[in-house]
Amino acid sequence: MIRMRLPKATSLAIAAPLLCLLLTLLAAGLYNVPFIHDRLAVRVDNWRAQVKYALNPPEQAVFIPQSTIDTALQATLQADRAAPTATAEPSSTPTRPGVTATPEPTPTATITPTALPESVRLSGVKYEHQHNRWNYCGPANLAMALTFWGWKGDRDVVGAAIKAAEKDKNVMPYEMEDFVDSQVEGLGALVRQGGDIALVKRMVAAGFPVLAEKGYYEYDYNGKLGWMGHYQFITGYDEAQGVLIVQDTYRDGPDHPVAYQDFITGWRSFNYIFLMTYPLEREAEVLALLGEWADPQWASRRALEVAQAEAQALTGVDQFFAWFNVGTSHVSLFEYFDAAIAYDYAFQLYAALPDKEMRPFRMMWYQTGPYKAYYYTNRFQDVIALADTTLRDTISEPVLEESLYWRGMAKLAVGDSDSAIRDFQDSLKWHPGFAPSLQALTKLGIVP
Repeated sequence: MIRMRLPKATSLAIAAPLLCLLLTLLAAGLYNVPFIHDRLAVRVDNWRAQVKYALNPPEQAVFIPQSTIDTALQATLQADRAAPTATAEPSSTPTRPGVTATPEPTPTATITPTALPESVRLSGVKYEHQHNRWNYCGPANLAMALTFWGWKGDRDVVGAAIKAAEKDKNVMPYEMEDFVDSQVEGLGALVRQGGDIALVKRMVAAGFPVLAEKGYYEYDYNGKLGWMGHYQFITGYDEAQGVLIVQDTYRDGPDHPVAYQDFITGWRSFNYIFLMTYPLEREAEVLALLGEWADPQWASRRALEVAQAEAQALTGVDQFFAWFNVGTSHVSLFEYFDAAIAYDYAFQLYAALPDKEMRPFRMMWYQTGPYKAYYYTNRFQDVIALADTTLRDTISEPVLEESLYWRGMAKLAVGDSDSAIRDFQDSLKWHPGFAPSLQALTKLGIVP
C-alpha cells in the first residue's frame, strides 16, 4: 500500500480555508443563540451605521420636491422676502402668504386659570426602562401608562404586539392607541395633537398621566450630535419650580424634572401630540377634562393655528418643525393640498439650515404626513423621491415599513407594479403583519 504525504505547505493551504469556513459557521451559529444575539445585534447594527454614516453623512441628505409649488405662489414668496416684517425671518426664510405676521398664542408655560394644586406627583407608577431592548421607548412607556391603571403586563407584552420586528425604529401613536383599544380589556386610549402645558397639568392634577412624543438632540453612538424622537410619560408637575415630572425610559430615569419651556421645545417637533389611557368607565370624565380637545378635529385645527403662529415667530430648526407641523395639521384635517405646500416650504427650510448637524434627518422615521400629502395630491414622484432619500440616505438599513409602503403605493400609481410589490413585501419583512401592506398585496391578488 502506497501512502502519499502532501507537502506541509500544501496541507496548510487546504486546511486554512476549511478552518475559516468552520469558524464562520460557528460564529454564525453562536450569533443566532438568543442571549448572544440580543447582546451583539445592537452593536452589529451600530457598526454598520457607523460605516455607512462615515461614507455618506445622513445630515447631508436633502429631499428636493420635484413638483414644486406653483409659479404664482413662488412669486409671492419672493415678494415677501423683499419686504420682511417685524417678525419675518432673513431672506432664506420667507413668509408664507395667507399667514399674518402677528403670531397667535403659542404653547407657553402659563398658570392655568382654574385652581390647580401647586404640585402633583401621581403615585402608583411602575417604572420601566427600555435598556437591553432595541428602540423600545414606545413599549416601555405604554406599559407604564397601562400598569398605572392596574394592567398586569409589561414592556415585552406590549412590544410583542406593536413592535413585531426588533429593528422597527419607531412605534407610532396610532399603533399604541389600537393596541389598547383592541387588546387591553377595560381600558381605552385616545391620541390628540396640539396639546399644551396647561392641559397636561389639568389632566395630571385630576389623576390622569399623559404620554407625549418629543424630540431631542443628543450625541449618538457615532459620537455625532443628532436629533431623535422619544416618548416620555408625564406623572406630575411642580409649579414653583416650573417643571413637569416625567418617567424617562432611556437617559434620565424615573421622576425626572423637565422645565416647561424645555419640554415645549422638544414637544414641538411632534406637533404637541399626546396619548391618554384611562378606564373605560371613566371615559366621560376624561372627555370633560379635555374640554375642546375631546374633539379631534378641534384639536387638529388648534394645532394648525399654533404651528402657523410659530412658523412666523421662530427661526432655524424650530421654524422647520413649525412648518412641518403646519403640514401635519392639514393632513389631520384632510387638507392635502395645503399640507403639500407647507411641507414643500418646510423642506426648503431644512435644506437652508446653516448648521447641518441640526438637521433632524430622522424626521421621516417617525412621521409620515408628507407621504400622504404628496400621494393624495397626485405627486407620486415626490413620494418616491422622499422615500428614496429616507431609505437610502438617512438609515443604515431600509427598515422603515411606512416609507416602503408609501413608495409602493406611489409606484403602483405610476404603473410600476413589480417594484411596488417588492416594496410591500419588504415592508412586511421589517414589520410582519403590517396591515396596509397586507391589504395592498391582497388587492393585487398576491398572497403575502
